[in-house]
Amino acid sequence: MVLAKILLVDDDPAFTSATAQLLGLLGHDVTTADSVKTATEQLQQHSYDRVFLDLMLPDGSGLQLLDHVPSEETRVTVITGHPAVKAQVMNLYGTHVNYLVKPITLDQLKRLFTDLDTAPGPGASPHFGELIGESPSMRNLYNMISRVAGSYVNVMLFGESGVGKEVVARAIHKASKLPGPFVPANCGAFSAELIGSELFGHEKGSFTGAIARKTGLFEQAENGTLFLDEITEMPLSMQPNLLRALESRMLTRIGATAQIPINCRVISATNRSDHQIVEDNCLREDLYYRLAVFPIHIPPLRERMEDLPLLVQSFLDTLNRENSTAYAVASGDMDRLQAYDWPGNVRELRHSIHRAYIMTPPDAEHLTIPDTFASPFSRKNAQAPQPTSLVGRTIEEVERELITETLKQFDNNKTRAAEVLGVSVKTLYNRLGSYEAENAAQQN
Repeated sequence: MVLAKILLVDDDPAFTSATAQLLGLLGHDVTTADSVKTATEQLQQHSYDRVFLDLMLPDGSGLQLLDHVPSEETRVTVITGHPAVKAQVMNLYGTHVNYLVKPITLDQLKRLFTDLDTAPGPGASPHFGELIGESPSMRNLYNMISRVAGSYVNVMLFGESGVGKEVVARAIHKASKLPGPFVPANCGAFSAELIGSELFGHEKGSFTGAIARKTGLFEQAENGTLFLDEITEMPLSMQPNLLRALESRMLTRIGATAQIPINCRVISATNRSDHQIVEDNCLREDLYYRLAVFPIHIPPLRERMEDLPLLVQSFLDTLNRENSTAYAVASGDMDRLQAYDWPGNVRELRHSIHRAYIMTPPDAEHLTIPDTFASPFSRKNAQAPQPTSLVGRTIEEVERELITETLKQFDNNKTRAAEVLGVSVKTLYNRLGSYEAENAAQQN
């Protein structure tokens, strides 16, 4: 069993403490979060192999976090608070059998990881173990990866949000067969005050709060690859320090005097075009040329729609394999998927297939594809009307129905309903209060 880096999201401190200890006994690295906000920040700053989500959190639904799971390889497990509610959850969210029902035992976790760590099933063969697609633009991308893999030059990836820049960076690292690790970092997630410490490290006592020596990302990526995502979000004041490190291949920890040699390839990425970088003045010219020795442009999904069926099948194969199901996509639904422009690119497609899977009834043969993929970022003006059935409804709407149906089942006994839903009575009252406020606003 491969040891995993896990984000455990639940607002019950006793539960998170006990579950984190169990996962620790299995050798996994666990980070906890007690709200949607905290979990979102963790997902923006770190990469995780697994995310365990409570359905209801004080500030929203755990499923809202699906949009913030960046890695194509991250697996999600939903936590329910009571066996009695699982049937209702499955009717609303689908046959996502990676459920954990409180209280969680060590044997449950062992079985879960044993089931998830199975060998891949049939489907499209990924290139470099990471990338799916056979279109001309993807073939060109594979050729560029092969060419740059044998060198040690810095690479800059250009592409819209959601095209898979980190996946391409991992593919380059894997193809390069470097002995060191792949270390990802999001420059937009670091504060201006701490980015120097994150990149270069610091010595104990070098500033308030520096209680111990810290190894920076450059040192962590020794003999490997440092991936700097959203490089154009790095403060201009910090860019000369990065340029100096790249040119001299030496760094100095904050608070130190001695220089340390560094040996890693730097892959940077941005969702801005070359023109936007110049126009917005967000990257120094000398740093740009140091980072973009070998620029690679990743095509958006709308420019390689012939790859969409392969991507859909790959995502669905993974879900079927993890959940012991055998759903397929009807040909008409595949045509509708290809007719949409997917402004969120591969990430949006992956999450849409995941949501469709969750909404598919257990006895269905085909995946339940929603009637519309309406998005505020869509480039198409024509949008189908919002369906009135469960299919295509928002997470908030589905969660509201779950709460309403549970209250009906227990004759509006809020204490019992909160227990079954796995939330505090206060959280349930907060949800009901927000629903009343929404209804009042709509009437006015």
